[in-house]
Amino acid sequence: MSRAHEDLVAQTLAAGRELSTAVVMFHTAVGGLAELSVTETKALEVIHRAGPLTPADLAVHTGLAPASVTALLDRLERKQVARRVPHPTDGRRSLVEIDPGHLARQQEVFSDLVHRLEELGADFDEAELATVVRYLRAATAAQVEATRRLTGDRAGEPPARG
Repeated sequence: MSRAHEDLVAQTLAAGRELSTAVVMFHTAVGGLAELSVTETKALEVIHRAGPLTPADLAVHTGLAPASVTALLDRLERKQVARRVPHPTDGRRSLVEIDPGHLARQQEVFSDLVHRLEELGADFDEAELATVVRYLRAATAAQVEATRRLTGDRAGEPPARG
């Protein structure tokens, strides 16, 4: 690896840390608007990305104990941001979904950021964007694997894209 390549890798790692901090701070601010904790915000993101989940599936994807997921869901329902609904094929189970009103409020909150990121994307050609996507997906996989090694399970694994 050349010195220039090593420098670019170091810059990429530094930029990733800066982005990670900015993302956490933004999501903390967003959660604050709805009086949601970081855990509550991230659980809602998991549900949003995966679609309705059983509480057990939510426990797997968040790494939370089942009792903690029950308490989390109780809080989310009280705050009217998520709700339990009957499972469509198994009457003994329930699914957790995001409250549609919360989704509408979140779209409003995120619209400025999404617009700015879309404008940023317009500054890159297709090959550059493909490289960014490839890097971000590989970095996400590395982060998931690091989380697995720390926790010994599937915690941190993003749900399948639906």
